[in-house]
Amino acid sequence: MLKRVFFAAAALVLIVGCADRKSTAYVSQGGKMLELKYAQQFSAEYIDNDCVLLTIGEDKYVVVPENGEAPKSAGDAVVIQQPLNNVYNAASSAMDLIDGAGALADVTMTSTKYDDWSLQNIRDRIDSGDITYIGKYSAPDYEALLEEECGLAIESTMIYHSPEVKEQIEALGIPVLVERSSYEKDPLGRMEWIKLYGILFDCEEQAQKLFDEKTKQIEDILTEENTGKKAAFFYINSAGGVVVRKPADYVPEMMRMAGGEYIFSNDDLKTDENALSSMTIQPESFYEKAWDADIIFYNSDITGGVSSIDDITAKYPLIKDFTAVKNGEVWCTEKNVFQQTTGAADMIKEFHSVFKGEADDNMNFMYRLE
Repeated sequence: MLKRVFFAAAALVLIVGCADRKSTAYVSQGGKMLELKYAQQFSAEYIDNDCVLLTIGEDKYVVVPENGEAPKSAGDAVVIQQPLNNVYNAASSAMDLIDGAGALADVTMTSTKYDDWSLQNIRDRIDSGDITYIGKYSAPDYEALLEEECGLAIESTMIYHSPEVKEQIEALGIPVLVERSSYEKDPLGRMEWIKLYGILFDCEEQAQKLFDEKTKQIEDILTEENTGKKAAFFYINSAGGVVVRKPADYVPEMMRMAGGEYIFSNDDLKTDENALSSMTIQPESFYEKAWDADIIFYNSDITGGVSSIDDITAKYPLIKDFTAVKNGEVWCTEKNVFQQTTGAADMIKEFHSVFKGEADDNMNFMYRLE
């Protein structure tokens, strides 16, 4: 009975809120824009009342300082009131950015289970009870959001597959920010989203400092000539299909920035130039392109790591005759590759060291199979 009353009340809030809302478009007042070097999926404009207008895709949010008010010029942008406390983060790639900005203490709820985190800082906070798992992004514990007085819900675009969840959270009076860092083609663009979290959590200086330090480390690498080394990045799924990254994805882009060449083109995989993430291809198609690659990287994020070349060739005889296998240029990624978003520059450095033949044992994102 309690749950029925709870959801009925929430639905009423949603209906009334929608009925009362007046749609007023935001019109730029010519405020100062946040400087972005790589990110293209968001913008930030400093407007009246010391507020910041964030634009993410077609969504607009106005970040309002403590005890402040949103200016009329913000139109119907979603109001995010500082200070942010008890934030619910359902976008796993955002957690490392929030941590890097120095605001991890403000996140108290997650939609990712303990065992699915590769970041030790997050595991530690779950162990201590500072961060609590409250259910999948598509089925969060609404009562927990209310009881914790959640100040903001951060979602990935996966929430668009469950629009009723977004509506329900908003009906509780909790603003929902849908972030799109994973849509950035440039890996440094993904990392630059730390500036957005710096704005949200009022720690812009630390966010900017970390971003500057990371990008400065690879300035020389980005100006070097290509090594000409060809590389594959893959894993084999339980059905025997080979899962590879699409050429426009940020992982192949990191390889190119590091001086390597990704073995697949858009024509090879029949994808358009904007296609991101991964796709599954037949083993024969993979063999045709990857057998003479100079280096192969096995993505262990899904299937788990392997300990040796004998181990991987026993599991996947397909690659036994590959040039990279014969030459001992087989690398396995660590599980933090996709969650440690602030590590983009560090990962480019590691790719670079592999392509240059200068890799050592002090690697954070990958290791050589012997």
